[in-house]
Amino acid sequence: MENTCVGIHPTAVIESGAQLGEDVTVGAFAFIDSHVQIGDRTIIAPHATILRYTTLGSDCQVHANAVLGDLPQDLAYQDRESYVKIGNNCAIREGVTIHRGTKFETTTEVGDECLLMAHSHVAHNAKLGHRVILANGALVAGYAQIGDRAFISGNCLVHQFARVGRLAMMAGGAAVQKDIPPFCITRSMSPNTVIGINTIGMRRAGFSSEERLIMKRAFKVLYQSGLNVSQALIQLAEFDSPLVAEFREFIQSSQRGICKFIRSKEWAEESSDEN
Repeated sequence: MENTCVGIHPTAVIESGAQLGEDVTVGAFAFIDSHVQIGDRTIIAPHATILRYTTLGSDCQVHANAVLGDLPQDLAYQDRESYVKIGNNCAIREGVTIHRGTKFETTTEVGDECLLMAHSHVAHNAKLGHRVILANGALVAGYAQIGDRAFISGNCLVHQFARVGRLAMMAGGAAVQKDIPPFCITRSMSPNTVIGINTIGMRRAGFSSEERLIMKRAFKVLYQSGLNVSQALIQLAEFDSPLVAEFREFIQSSQRGICKFIRSKEWAEESSDEN
């Protein structure tokens, strides 16, 4: 173990070869394996487990009974070296599990300033961007990609290889096997559906009313104009907006297809009032 000025409870187990930064705290009965790197000022709570080939950034908090870096739940895994990489300023709450990549030298990634609430799960080779929130019980399957500042509500399911775009929001209990375009919001307790633009999330992220309005117009072109996706993409190319360009490029690059639109009177009224 290599460390400087760390506060380690006498019952914690830290294997030889673990690297701990300055002012790291390790609570009672925590376990830190060899080949683990922990950044400065990170706090490891009692009974947390951090297994080999895990890198954890600075100023993180890992709460009780979280398990980081365990083997992937994938029958194709062949007991070879793979990784978990977690960014800075992340909060990983009770019972969270994050698994290593499946293939040799592949990585499961969590970006900076993410909040993973209790008992959420990030499977092998998934990639979370910056400032992502997984609420309690959210499940992100293997190779899924979650864009920056996306919000995955409680007990949501993200299928393997599915993508959730930047600032998209999955409402509670939703499930997706297809991609959610950036800035969209899903319907609660419903599979593969979107109901509108996440205007409240965009406002909180600092986007102007004009930017929110243009995304609502882009959404209407895609989902409410009667055009098919290919036709809608042609029209979206005419928008002079980097946000619409991002929206369009995400849809163009989709391998699984995108979620369908379902009308929601309550959401339409709320979204209209917000702007």
